Amino acid sequence: MKPVWVVDDDRSIRWVFEKALAREGIPFKTFGLAEDAMHALDHDSPQVLVSDIRMPGASGLELLQNAKDRYPQLPVIVMTAYSDLESAVAAFQGGAFEYLPKPFDVDQAVDLIRRALDESLREAEGQEPPAASPEILGHAPSMQEVFRAIGRLANSNATVLITGESGTGKELVARALHRHSPRAARPFIAINTAAMPKDLLESELFGHERGAFTGAQAMRRGRFEQAEGGTLFLDEIGDMPADLQTRLLRVLSDGQFYRVGGHQPLRANVRVIAATHQDLEARVREGLFREDLYHRLNVIRLRLPSLRERREDIAVLARHFLAKSARELGVDAKRMSDAAMSFLAAHDWPGNVRQLENVCHWLCVMAPAQTIEIADLPPELRADTGRPVEADWTTALQREVDRALLRGESNLMDALSRRLERVLIAQALAHTGGRRIEAAALLGIGRNTITRKIAELGIEGRGETVEPEL
Repeated sequence: MKPVWVVDDDRSIRWVFEKALAREGIPFKTFGLAEDAMHALDHDSPQVLVSDIRMPGASGLELLQNAKDRYPQLPVIVMTAYSDLESAVAAFQGGAFEYLPKPFDVDQAVDLIRRALDESLREAEGQEPPAASPEILGHAPSMQEVFRAIGRLANSNATVLITGESGTGKELVARALHRHSPRAARPFIAINTAAMPKDLLESELFGHERGAFTGAQAMRRGRFEQAEGGTLFLDEIGDMPADLQTRLLRVLSDGQFYRVGGHQPLRANVRVIAATHQDLEARVREGLFREDLYHRLNVIRLRLPSLRERREDIAVLARHFLAKSARELGVDAKRMSDAAMSFLAAHDWPGNVRQLENVCHWLCVMAPAQTIEIADLPPELRADTGRPVEADWTTALQREVDRALLRGESNLMDALSRRLERVLIAQALAHTGGRRIEAAALLGIGRNTITRKIAELGIEGRGETVEPEL
């Protein structure tokens, strides 16, 4: 490993880094001026560069630009006592790995250098390009059932009711049903019935004649006509107003409808796929949803599992969304450390797949390094420590054991114990911001024990130093 270069005109700062890095066994080299480091870059390069911004002569930002021009993958940490927005923005625009305002905690600075070292070593090893992903991702048994259902419905025109929590991907499944149906060449039209006022929704669905109401200056075709020969996806059907439920029932019953203000019946050759996150049976009992419409829609029921029920898919989904965001933003794809991935796998995800996708997009923009650690995750995600009640997680454990036994797996005690330990340690590290001593104290184990477990369970990448117990 090449040395870490520290550039600062303040001798005391250089001395602090020299002592801290020597104690950690990290090779280093120090410079008092940016020009000296630039000259050294002519014939050598560091593993990581740490530089002050404001120095006599050339600035740290100039050194940053010079280093990035020569070594684009070199992690550069910039530090300054002038914690102003302009300097921070300039540093990140210049490709800085992280921005470290003075005064700083020495242990935090060393931890940041270790992360930069880990990033640099990963870059040196190189990464294989990500493989192409299918249209819907999922290896969990519950998702395999969804895939099988889509396959069985491929040649069907049956009405489908998709249920599941918000963010589980109901529209994605509806599009897949359309794409694999005989209607694939015709339009797929989607409308969120909860997002529009009643009067506007009626016109959106069925269209209107000229002069039907104030402002209707021309005839307008509704979504049923636009979807002719294809598929109409009615999202959040449980929120549809009562009188519109009656009109929808008539279309499903006899295939005819009228535009608003119209007198001529129109034929509808449309496959309807509806979706809701609500309990429609309960809404029927409460008189909020027509029972006859419910039975018309509930020809084929397709329930989408929550992300909590398919935790084994979180890793592949996260990698997919990180790669997708990187393509959209035109940047290099980032990677999750094992610790960060374990944290994500243990999270409850009330917003399901949509929330995970949003988090990955946020990380693609905001995470400072190519490798994402727990400390890089959104603060609100790390602060959310709510977990299912005991009955929920023990029931989930029972289901996991049942599935493993049905698959013929053995050695379950060791495998599940290791997974439990991974979750416990990852969550404790998340709670302490990655500080191992505090995490060990919370778990009731020693510092050497947590370090050994992290290595055995592969919770974090390399670049870690095991310190003896004091």
